[in-house]
Amino acid sequence: MTISSQQPPLAAKQPHSFTRHGITVEDDYAWLRDANYPQVDDKAVLAHLEAENRWFESRMAGQKDTIDLLFKEMRARIKEADKSVPQKDGDHLYWIEFEEGAEYKKWWRRPVAGGPDELILDEVALAAGKEYFRLGAISVSADGRLLAWSVDDNGSERFTARVKVIATGEELPDVIEGTLSSLVWVAGDKGLVYSLANENWRTDNARLHWLGQSVEQDVELFHEDDEGFRVGCSMSANEQWLIISTSDHETSELRLIPAADPLAPPLLVREREEGVEYDVDERDGLLYIHANDTHENFRLATAPLTAPDQWTTLIEGSDEFYLTGFDLFRDFYVVEGRVRGLDRIEVRYYDDPARIEPITFPEASYEAGLADNPEWAVSQLRVSYESMVSPASVFDYDVATRELTLLKVQEIPSGYDASLYETQRLEITARDGTLVPVSIVYRKDRAAAGPLHLYGYGAYGIAMTPGFSTTRLSLVDRGFAYAIAHIRGGDDLGRAWYKAGKREQRTNTFNDFVDVARGLVERGFTQAGKISISGGSAGGELMGAVINSDPDLWGAVVAHVPFVDVLNTMLDESLPLTPGEWPEWGNPIEDRQAFELILSYSPYDQVRAQDYPPLMVTAGLNDPRVTYWEPAKWVAKLRELKTDSNELILKTNMGAGHGGKSGRFESLTETAEEFAFILWQLGVAVG
Repeated sequence: MTISSQQPPLAAKQPHSFTRHGITVEDDYAWLRDANYPQVDDKAVLAHLEAENRWFESRMAGQKDTIDLLFKEMRARIKEADKSVPQKDGDHLYWIEFEEGAEYKKWWRRPVAGGPDELILDEVALAAGKEYFRLGAISVSADGRLLAWSVDDNGSERFTARVKVIATGEELPDVIEGTLSSLVWVAGDKGLVYSLANENWRTDNARLHWLGQSVEQDVELFHEDDEGFRVGCSMSANEQWLIISTSDHETSELRLIPAADPLAPPLLVREREEGVEYDVDERDGLLYIHANDTHENFRLATAPLTAPDQWTTLIEGSDEFYLTGFDLFRDFYVVEGRVRGLDRIEVRYYDDPARIEPITFPEASYEAGLADNPEWAVSQLRVSYESMVSPASVFDYDVATRELTLLKVQEIPSGYDASLYETQRLEITARDGTLVPVSIVYRKDRAAAGPLHLYGYGAYGIAMTPGFSTTRLSLVDRGFAYAIAHIRGGDDLGRAWYKAGKREQRTNTFNDFVDVARGLVERGFTQAGKISISGGSAGGELMGAVINSDPDLWGAVVAHVPFVDVLNTMLDESLPLTPGEWPEWGNPIEDRQAFELILSYSPYDQVRAQDYPPLMVTAGLNDPRVTYWEPAKWVAKLRELKTDSNELILKTNMGAGHGGKSGRFESLTETAEEFAFILWQLGVAVG
């Protein structure tokens, strides 16, 4: 292995192969997976990662001034001393606040009846001296006296939960290690319900902790035996029921337990049925169920508590309206969804099913939804709104008058003039005739056929919404158009859109992205070779696939924690996520067709001798989602086989996980590095 800063580190090839379904696969860089994982202490592995980091630093050293400039302008767009709009919950108003220069926030409250502000949690103090810090769950007891919270300080996504008395700051002896869940108060604030991550980083349990008792005495309320399912807990909107859910990516099953009596026998809503997802809430003895059992875009049904599996349709499933969720309140309920990819919020009434009141917004393309609405009996709803040209806004919506009152608009201290920018929502025809939506923003004075940045994800039914970004302006103000490809695999256009990009149809996702890029070239937005692209995790898989298939299109590529060693990961059921991922990608252990399909597109397996575009890759040593060796193996194989002299750099965060660095300014540094790389490779002037 070369460790000089003058030459890229070349990983040693150690012949390794395996055979499955009669097909033999070579994997000469398998050794980069530490045999002791999740502990990583193999000296050769660490030496290689550190050599890659030195190479990254040496290659990016010439961009230091650009990185510093980008960081300063990105930071200047953030209001450093900022706070959220206070929201009432019980006897208090709650808000979060950033102080000048602070990486992390503070959580505050004050009595509604009047009184001093009260600091309930100080993330700044909790993060002091730590390389990484992430707050997990935070939960105030129903009586407002106690606070439970959890923290991860190394990026491994295993959290430690603690409890304190808010008034005095006294921490109780109750400490729960290894949580990966919400923290739900039950039994008159005498107990906490949580889930532990098992040795394979799976939450297969719901547990009850009685305050004041040792953790060893905690009671397991539910255990999931299917290793592909994950368990979660929440509270019903009326706070009468503990809801225990277990699910994978396409099947779910829920149980209800009286919050006042968490040791009571659970009430099963409906037994799991493969492919059926549902969630539930309760009001006045009637269950409300959001389910995809009769239509892939979900319906809303009801059922009596006495017969919870007898569902009667309240809102029919629809090809046009994708029903993404609902919220119950005492006097009305709210459904959320999308129509042709555009967010829609409707207020509806228990006593008048025909009365439907949509909340309307002025722009043609936007992102909107219910914000924090913790109380049961309300007359106003807190709503969030933004678009690609409109900064994030917070409204109160008066349900009776149907009026929106603007409470706050995201402030950009360095200045922002929305009139300088234009946004469009396009439809580009993919190779199979499917129309793929594209959201795009650019300055009105941008030169035609200039550089363009294309972002995509396309997995897990996660929609990429056309929201606002202050960091994005650092590209757009330098002549870039910035486009989001709403490709299949996300659920931007409904559940069918998601299904059309998963498992047997996975390659639609990659083809859509390429076809969107070509369509943008044809429409005069840019030129081949002047397109930068980026994606993370499953979006990093997308990056790997499209540089294998169409390397000439891209002028710069950034792949964050990329899921690129797909076949090996899906074959290894000991890894944390693998069993739960089979519904998404297919199970290559049992299914030869799934094996062959994954092998045919897995970016690591499909690296070949050809020219590749400039590529920047990131990884996290403690990442439990995309393990560090996936990007490390991919980069090693690219170094071996690629026939060009373009940049190829890998940065592994040695103290972070899937999300990279923590802290609002620390994370800006990584964005500045990404944008500096893009500007460098596309030859775009920075000043």
